[in-house]
Amino acid sequence: MQPRLVDDFGRAITYLRVSVTDRCNLRCGYCMAGEVSFSPRRDVLTIEELEFLTSAFVACGIRKVRITGGEPLVRKGVLHLFQGLSRHLRSGELDELCVTTNGVLLSKYARDLADCGVRRVNVSLDSLDRDRFAEITSGGDLDAVLKGIDAAREAGLAVKLNAVAQKGYIEGDVLDLIQFAQERQLDVSFIETMPLGEVKTSCADRYLPLAELRQLIEGRWTLTDIDVTTGGPARYARIDETGGRIGFITALSDCFCENCNRLRLSATGALYTCLGHDDFTDLRAIIRREGGAVGLESAIRAAVAGKPRSHEFGTSPGREPALKRYMSALGG
Repeated sequence: MQPRLVDDFGRAITYLRVSVTDRCNLRCGYCMAGEVSFSPRRDVLTIEELEFLTSAFVACGIRKVRITGGEPLVRKGVLHLFQGLSRHLRSGELDELCVTTNGVLLSKYARDLADCGVRRVNVSLDSLDRDRFAEITSGGDLDAVLKGIDAAREAGLAVKLNAVAQKGYIEGDVLDLIQFAQERQLDVSFIETMPLGEVKTSCADRYLPLAELRQLIEGRWTLTDIDVTTGGPARYARIDETGGRIGFITALSDCFCENCNRLRLSATGALYTCLGHDDFTDLRAIIRREGGAVGLESAIRAAVAGKPRSHEFGTSPGREPALKRYMSALGG
């Protein structure tokens, strides 16, 4: 296979996000509707199929793989996927294998993830207030998440916190989240709400431009923009007083699509080249038909060539929902 994936706009595609399930053990209002329908079991890729497809992307030139969900750690046998993909780290074909999780099961899996070559984990954490956390997650246990963060750190994993900047919630939590991260030498990123799915929490009602959140933060700390990337869309600033880092993911207010290097593979084998478009390529059909991988590489390259220039969210949350697909289907 050729060593690189490049789209028609000259962007090198090096980062694959792999959703292993659309199920989750939390019900965050911005991510999943209360009565969401999950994919039928027969349509979900097996662990072996997920490994096969991910390996095909690595052979095409993908250098970073992030395992997502839903909540990836609820997927039965998910450690076998990490174990299988770790061979690409050992061979040097893959630079990084990482995971995004809500942290509820992280205390159980942190050591095993580290043994598989995972070095970084993103943990979704929107509040340190137990009552507010339970409200946002529909009854989630904050203590389980905090225990997972501690276990990850003890296992030697670098932890980054992700918080969705919901207006009416984040303003009361942002300073505590940053202080929590600074005390533990963790990065923290704030993410603008995106108009995906008919969820319980309206994007239009909860949308807060991160420029406004940054002003609130700068009432306490001095921020200096820095030219640092971790391979994703966050733009980072340094806290001058502590040396810590804060990331801002401005999906609506300051589009970063011109530098997009990402693809997304759903748990059902749908390849999305853009989070903000509904078009996808059905890779499950290719690998399950007679002949297996025949046509797989060409399908991947054709999809990458047709990657859109930009998402269709617009610059405001007025069109809502922009897409019917829930955030939980692809892990953001």
